[in-house]
Formats: sequence, structure tokens, C-alpha cells
Amino acid sequence: MKPIHLQILGTIILLLLLFIGNLIFKTILNRIDKKVHFAQERKRIIYKIIRSFIVILIGIGLIGIWGVDPEQLLLFLASILTLLAVGFFAQWSILSNITASLILFFYHPIRIGGYIKILDKDLPIEGVVENITIFFLYIRTSEGELLSIPNMQVMQKTISAQRKLPEKIEKKDN
Repeated sequence: MKPIHLQILGTIILLLLLFIGNLIFKTILNRIDKKVHFAQERKRIIYKIIRSFIVILIGIGLIGIWGVDPEQLLLFLASILTLLAVGFFAQWSILSNITASLILFFYHPIRIGGYIKILDKDLPIEGVVENITIFFLYIRTSEGELLSIPNMQVMQKTISAQRKLPEKIEKKDN
């Protein structure tokens, strides 16, 4: 077992690395943003994902510094993963919506602030995309109604994404 002052010093160093890592990542993201011009929402989500990854790495470092027994840690993680697996199996739609949100966010022509039409014979929907979250796509219709559609359903529909807002929507905004 290490002396407590070395563990505290290691913890302080890791927290400083967390702070410095966040600053470096923000700087890099801002430089990339100047070239690529991410939407603000997309930039915020990318920052959250990378920051979560950095925090997990710092957590692993803290576990090492404070000498947590690896066998006990593995038992704990196996228990948590088992509970998550049972939960995801029971709610498979959660996993499919998360996967669909990643596909919509990174690979689909839908953009926040863009105008889309969901071509459905039973319930056609058109409006401006307000947000893409982990589970839902939010669309503001020309009547001002905010609709939330599960991402998996959006992936299963034919969508017409338009770069320019129709005149009837533009006039309402002005």
C-alpha cells in the first residue's frame, strides 16, 4: 500500500490532467470547427462524448492510484454489465434508438435547422428539425407544433431533406 500523501499527489495530478486535457481538446475542436463549420449542437455533442471518454480514463487512473483490488472491481463491473444487458434486452428499442441517433447525427443528410418531409402514407410530417437527441428527433411544424419522433422510426421512413426552408415557413419567421 502506498503512503497516503503519494495517493493524494497522484489524484491532484490526474485532476490537473483532466483540466488540461479539456482545454487542449476545446482548442483542437475550435480549430477544426473553423475549417469544417460544425453546427453548434453537433459541436456540443462531440465535446460531451470526448469529455466523457477523458473522465472514464481519469477514473481508471484514480482506481489504480488508490489501489482498488482488481478482482473486486471486475466483480462489480461484471454485475453492472449484467444488469445493463438485462435492461437493454428488456428494452431493445432503447439500444436501437441510440444506434439510430448516431447514424442520423453522423451519416444522414438531416441537419438541425433543416427542413424535412417524412413521406408516410398514413401520417406525412414536414417541418424544421429542432434537435436530434439520443432517443428522439424533434420537428417544429409550420403550425408551430413540436413533434418528437423516435429515431428508429425516422430511420425506417423515407425522408426528403431540403436545404432551403419553404416560403410559407420563412414568412412566418420574419
